[in-house]
Amino acid sequence: MSKNLQQKFLIFLFLVLLVALWGFNDLRRDSTLSYLGHNLSLLFLNETISSIKGTRHLKVSAYLDERKEKGTVRIITMFYRPEPHDLQCIFNCNKGVLFTSPAQVKQHSDNFGFPFVTADVFCKTPYNCKATHVGLQTKESVQNNVGMMPIQNLQQRNDGFERDLTVCISNLFGDYNNVLQFIQTMEVYKILGIGRVVIYNTSCSHMLEKVLQYYVNEGTLEVIPWPISHFLNPSHGWRFEEHGGDIHYFGQLTTLNDCIYRNMYKSRFLLLNDIDEIIAPYQHTNLNLMMDELEKEQPDTGVFLVENHIYPFNVFDDSGRFNLSLWRQVPGINIMEHIHREPDRKHIVNPTKIIVNPRYVEQTSVHSILKSFGNQYRVPFDVCRIVHVRVPLQGHLSKEELIVDTKLWEYHKELVPKVNKVIRESGILS
Repeated sequence: MSKNLQQKFLIFLFLVLLVALWGFNDLRRDSTLSYLGHNLSLLFLNETISSIKGTRHLKVSAYLDERKEKGTVRIITMFYRPEPHDLQCIFNCNKGVLFTSPAQVKQHSDNFGFPFVTADVFCKTPYNCKATHVGLQTKESVQNNVGMMPIQNLQQRNDGFERDLTVCISNLFGDYNNVLQFIQTMEVYKILGIGRVVIYNTSCSHMLEKVLQYYVNEGTLEVIPWPISHFLNPSHGWRFEEHGGDIHYFGQLTTLNDCIYRNMYKSRFLLLNDIDEIIAPYQHTNLNLMMDELEKEQPDTGVFLVENHIYPFNVFDDSGRFNLSLWRQVPGINIMEHIHREPDRKHIVNPTKIIVNPRYVEQTSVHSILKSFGNQYRVPFDVCRIVHVRVPLQGHLSKEELIVDTKLWEYHKELVPKVNKVIRESGILS
């Protein structure tokens, strides 16, 4: 072999070794990455909630999230705050080869005093690892039967969404049986342009189960099982000092955050609110048109805060116009009978619920976004507000001191026959 060819071969060999070393070093970029081979027994999970062995922590879902750094997997969890969180991520890489990497835990700032809090666990994908599943374990021991969750959002896009608008309802619990209001709310949202409602269900009545199945079959509802009572003693309230329990409102914050990531690349916008609330546009015929205009007026804005307004459920319309015989057979509040709104209170800012571009959001609370990219905008009261039919906050006010607001009546020509159809076809009266 000539000297020239030898030199070329040595240069080529050097470059191959250099690339190999670079790849190996990149594989070990966190300096504690470990190769586990094929020896562990893995369990591939489909459950919404599962435990992290050797801890009191619970894991919910995993999502590829490369908005800040490539190869990052975000695992949504419920963390027991008093317990150390020294965890490892396990990746099931190509051909079943397993690697571990250190887990970085970031607890959300809102915990309302409860011992369990929503937390994000960040895992860095090993170099050249085409992982589809990830698990969590304690650093102290490598255990067999590690629960592996599917990594969602592997295909990411910023246009061509399945739908424009999706509503995230945090959870149903306590054998929820407000059937009539649920049907009315679903039908109002469909009139307003909502393509899908996502709801987390811990427990509801048998009658409401029939209604849920009706909307699932129709394609407008996705029900996520939320068996949190099997793992924790969830609180029925929002303050630990007052209500007790392990976690705020049956894990409401965890479900809202999961819903954002679950629909991040499926929906253009998400509405984050409760089942007894309707985010209603007051200057547009539907929510799609309203969001088109707000998006143009507020560029680089991904968070839109909408004021909540109370319509007392114990104050009725005098006309009896919507006190319909068929509706009286269904348990629950008839929102069309409650058109009186409480006035604003001096020195008290109305709480908000949120419409978000999910790709702008990192963490959410109930009434505000904890971490986001871009700007936030408080939508003017005359453009959009929440119609919230519930227990009054200003129960001392007389009916005459309340404000008549018949916004929902604008939809009655479509709404009444649609609600009647659901009542009859869902089988709830049979």
